[in-house]
Amino acid sequence: MVNKFLLKEFGARIRYLRTQEQLSQEQLSFKTGFHRTYIGMIERGERNISLTNIAVFSKAFEMDISDLVNFKNQNPKLNHQDYELKTDN
Repeated sequence: MVNKFLLKEFGARIRYLRTQEQLSQEQLSFKTGFHRTYIGMIERGERNISLTNIAVFSKAFEMDISDLVNFKNQNPKLNHQDYELKTDN
């Protein structure tokens, strides 16, 4: 099971970048090839996302993948424990 915190942080990052570029979800869907509702679910942290789809977002925003997933610049109080994956044991 994936840590919901991580999904919400990534979704917030996508929403922030989209709004900074003054793009609607529909416009971002044209740039990425993803359905608008999928983008909304990502932004709300409701969907897990594959590495290949992260790469598509990084290309759409013209940034390196490492910059796209670097949340520490947004919130310096975060640490590796915030990103631990939770598993069912």
